[in-house]
Amino acid sequence: MVMLKVTRVSDRLTVSPQPGPEDFPSFAARGVKLVINNRPDGEETGQLSAGEAAELAAKNGMAYRHIPVRWPDLDIAEINAFSEALRGTDGSVHAHCRSGVRSATLWALSEAMAGRLAAPDVGSAIEAIGFDPKPAVAWLAAHPEGVSK
Repeated sequence: MVMLKVTRVSDRLTVSPQPGPEDFPSFAARGVKLVINNRPDGEETGQLSAGEAAELAAKNGMAYRHIPVRWPDLDIAEINAFSEALRGTDGSVHAHCRSGVRSATLWALSEAMAGRLAAPDVGSAIEAIGFDPKPAVAWLAAHPEGVSK
């Protein structure tokens, strides 16, 4: 069994690639209260469906949100949904997608939209936690509205 690489983004948020069923008990053991899935169903053969993941989260005492993101179609509604999920949870949150990039991007863009991270710093914030910043930087270039400068 391969150990899931979990990256700490903030004191309340971790992100990872796609977890397997065996990872949900460890999320709960670490105090995760909400699992956010940023991966569309059917993206890859063998991935957990949103329904299966929701059941695993519930079985382990965690809430679950499915906020699927498809590149390059990320929109402000998805960023807002991610931000609202974080704000609406009292405790730790774990977000995942295929590689972790979409989840890290949603975090950084939600921070920028809230004014906690300046737009020019989004790429370096994502890079600092070990993920590819190019999708976020490209999204910001195409959607400069509503993000602090």
